[in-house]
Amino acid sequence: MEATATVWNTDSICLRPPTLDARSIARDVYERTCRTKFDAPGFCVVNVGESIESVTFRQLMIEIKQEMASILLSRTNQTLAYLSAARFDQQESTKPHLDGGPEECFLMLGYEPSEVLSELEISDYTKCAADLGLSPTEFLAKHNPMFKAGADLIQPYVTKIPCFDNRSFQIVSINNSCAPYSESGERWQGVLHTARILAPDETRRRVINSTMIARSPLGTDDLVSEASLQEFAHTSEVKRRGYDKRHLQDDK
Repeated sequence: MEATATVWNTDSICLRPPTLDARSIARDVYERTCRTKFDAPGFCVVNVGESIESVTFRQLMIEIKQEMASILLSRTNQTLAYLSAARFDQQESTKPHLDGGPEECFLMLGYEPSEVLSELEISDYTKCAADLGLSPTEFLAKHNPMFKAGADLIQPYVTKIPCFDNRSFQIVSINNSCAPYSESGERWQGVLHTARILAPDETRRRVINSTMIARSPLGTDDLVSEASLQEFAHTSEVKRRGYDKRHLQDDK
C-alpha cells in the first residue's frame, strides 16, 4: 500500500486564540474536529494559557460545546449530546485506541497544567482504512494498531502533536467516530489517540477534564444531567485513573 496520509502543519492543529470567545473557538474546533472527509485533521489543540482558573476553564469547555451544537444544528438539523463528563488523574500510557462510544462522537479533553510530562499522538485510522478499501470497523478487526503489525501499517498516518504543552491549560478535541466513509461526506471520520506518560509520579497530578459528546437527533437529551454537569464544572475532586492516591486530599 502506498501511504497517502496528510501531513498537517502546526497552524492547522495548534490553536492559540487571542481571546476566550467560545463562539470563535467553537468554529475553529468544529471545522478541524467534526470532519466528514479527509481534508481536515479530525483533532486539534486549543491552548488557553497558564493563568485561567480551573473552574473557568471547565465552563469554557461547556460553552464551546454549546456553540458547536449550534453549528451542527445550522448545518444538519441535529444536535450534540453529552454522554459523559468526568475529572480524573490519568498517568498510564496507552496504545492507539478509541474510547467506547457511538458511531459518531468526539472527545473534548481539558488538560490542566501538570509537572507530569506527557506526549499525545493521533492516528488517522479511518483514512488508512479508506485507502485499504475497508470500513473503520473492518480495519480495527483486521489491523488493530494496538498490536505491532497494525501499528506498523498505520505509522505513516500518525501525527505527534507538536504543541502539547504540560505547562498550559489545553482543550484537545478528538473525533472518536467509527462511522464508515462515504463520498457524499455525511458521516464523521474518526481518529485514534495515544498518550505517552514519560515519568508517572504518584505525588503529582495529571488532571484531565474529560467529556464525550455525540452527534444526535434533534431533541436528544444529554446523558449527563444539568446538576452533574455543574458538579463537573465546579468540583475540586479528582477521580483516580489507574493510580490509588489516597494520600492526596482531592482523591475520590
